[in-house]
Amino acid sequence: MHELDDRKLTILQAIIQNYLETGEPVGSRTISKGTNLNLSSATIRNEMSDLEDMGYIFQPHTSAGRIPTDKGYRLYVDMLLKEKNKEIENMKEILIEKADRLESMLQKVAKLLAENTNYTTMVTTPKYKKKVKFIQLTDIDERQLLAVLVFEGNIVKNKIINISVSLSKETILKLNIVLNTFLQGLDLTDINLPVISKMKEQAGDYRDIVNDILDAIMQAVNEEEDFEIYTSGTTNILKYPELSDVEKASELLYTLEEKKLLSGLIQHRMDNEDSRGIQVFIGEETPVESLKDCAVVTATYEIEEGVYGKVGIIGPKRMDYEKVVATLKNLMAQLDEIFKKKK
Repeated sequence: MHELDDRKLTILQAIIQNYLETGEPVGSRTISKGTNLNLSSATIRNEMSDLEDMGYIFQPHTSAGRIPTDKGYRLYVDMLLKEKNKEIENMKEILIEKADRLESMLQKVAKLLAENTNYTTMVTTPKYKKKVKFIQLTDIDERQLLAVLVFEGNIVKNKIINISVSLSKETILKLNIVLNTFLQGLDLTDINLPVISKMKEQAGDYRDIVNDILDAIMQAVNEEEDFEIYTSGTTNILKYPELSDVEKASELLYTLEEKKLLSGLIQHRMDNEDSRGIQVFIGEETPVESLKDCAVVTATYEIEEGVYGKVGIIGPKRMDYEKVVATLKNLMAQLDEIFKKKK
């Protein structure tokens, strides 16, 4: 009886991945060139013969290569799920601990900035770039699928997808493989027409469902992400006569208290890489209506690639720009040093 050892598993994974990408039966020479096994084609053929005997692959024609069976697909997905679950479990405690430490540090940053500049300050928790990490489809009933979308930073979104036809377990399994093969590691801008066309080709009769799943991903990416905004030195801004008028002061304090109103300032061009340095908004340039009589200087801190947040200083239009810009640059350098050490 054949044993499914590591070498056979590597060859099986290579066959399935290659077949998903090309839709063509996979031969021993393709495996020999595409893996680091350093095995001859003859040895690989023997291993493929064993995998066929074990029911993981089959040969559609005598002269053709092999393609995966449902049993092969099942093993591939089970291994994929096991690997991802283990990865998430291992990171869970570390992420929780890091999040607590980061929250405390960002609150201190807001307070120190307010004390140092004598203006009002705000700091956001980081926003994660939503690269697709993993997708899992499961059936709820005959007319609905649940799509669990895991993005970089272990952000999880659940979407219910209505379907017009009932899908078998095997079909859902194959759709899971197709989706993860083509979408893992991609962000919204990477999901282009060639990628979509290849996915639809692999999905065959179920290409419409691929469309629905892509729509769900787009919705999840475009949803407003929850993030905290920490403020400090709120009353500092009232020390300046031009902002201490009762009506203006009331509006300013309300904006700073209802922090969601600041989200327009935080989100403003945040996804544009050219806007991640020091930005200065003066009066009417400010994207928040109630801050039109103020000046706002912001900077972007980055914890790791694709994970970033904003630091902002709000003051009168006659603020000490030289001091504020220098303070923010110094802070960004310190934060960069801290985050580099933590990696």
